[in-house]
Amino acid sequence: MDVIHKIGRRKTAVARVYLSKVKGNITVNKKDVNTYFPTATLQYKVNQPLVMTENEKNFDVKVNVYGGGITGQAEAIRLALSRAMCEVDAENRTILKPEGLLTRDPRMVERKKFGQKKARKKFQFSKR
Repeated sequence: MDVIHKIGRRKTAVARVYLSKVKGNITVNKKDVNTYFPTATLQYKVNQPLVMTENEKNFDVKVNVYGGGITGQAEAIRLALSRAMCEVDAENRTILKPEGLLTRDPRMVERKKFGQKKARKKFQFSKR
């Protein structure tokens, strides 16, 4: 097995994951995952597919991610890693699918309309 390449998206964040069989390092944009994602919840989201399939120490993960905020980036990485785990072993799909880790979240920011203050908010209406 050489390198597995998968893409994950969330809102405007795009994550490209490169999986290789080594010792278990995760680097995000040439930084360690713990320095790139400072909070424990974001670190948990990134590691979730590896932990559920019991592959934390089996694979080296290199990630290029851009766009969006840090939460969207973490969830994009999670989707890409989940897709990569399914390519490693087809039985991982039965573990990840019920948890919703293989589902692309389609929710995007609604665009602002002309003649309005924001996407849904209107300017104040004056009757007289």
